[in-house]
Amino acid sequence: MSPLPFELAAATVQGREHARAGRNNQDAFFTRTGPRGLAAAVADGCGSGRQSELGAQLGARRAVEGALALLEEGVSPGSPGFLARLEADLLCFLGGLARELGPSAVGEALLFTLVGAVLTPDEALVFCAGDGLWALNGEVHPIGPFPGNAPPYLAYGLFKPGTGSLCSLALRPTAEVDSLVLGTDGAADLGGLAGACVPDSDEPVGPLSRLWTEDRYFSHPDALRRRLSLLNRESVRADFTARRLVRVPGLLADDTTLVILRRQRERN
Repeated sequence: MSPLPFELAAATVQGREHARAGRNNQDAFFTRTGPRGLAAAVADGCGSGRQSELGAQLGARRAVEGALALLEEGVSPGSPGFLARLEADLLCFLGGLARELGPSAVGEALLFTLVGAVLTPDEALVFCAGDGLWALNGEVHPIGPFPGNAPPYLAYGLFKPGTGSLCSLALRPTAEVDSLVLGTDGAADLGGLAGACVPDSDEPVGPLSRLWTEDRYFSHPDALRRRLSLLNRESVRADFTARRLVRVPGLLADDTTLVILRRQRERN
């Protein structure tokens, strides 16, 4: 059980355009707590990779497990070597996979962006490799986009060291953290939908802040996924005058993944 007083919600949903193209959800997330803290990560596989959801899933898990292993060794998130050692571990892991699966596996399956966080009782670190979104205490920060929609994937470091390195986004005392959000680039698009209506409804989507201020997303483990799925549901209505069906697409064009942490609150 984590020693930290935070509650968590996490979910991923396939993007509208990925569904139309017959592609899988190429996003992933992973979270885990340990005796010295907690770690979380979201990852977005390269859209042109035929199996990049594999790299996203493995990369998010390895980032979290690697971060917790460093904490167990007594390496604090704020120490100069923390991200360098985590990056080295990830590249060693990806390099091993590439050797086993063949060099083509990098482009087909192992390119992914990463946005992660590590929290201990003393420090909270947010980091990334590539694009996405993060928000600390309600302040939302998109990462990217990059020229040509080509983010610096971490696995590029297998061929050119220093390319796609893990970058620190924020280091704060944990006591100052009230809420923390990690998201893929699809979540950045979600932030611009506040004035849109939920499909087949007059309800406004509302600001992104609803996702970490409303209790329902933390009181039910599936509430966040249901909300994202609702926003991306295709709406069909009958136009009787024109004698045709009108289809309104879901709101989320790209795969969308969120991990939301907030300080525990008392609820009735």
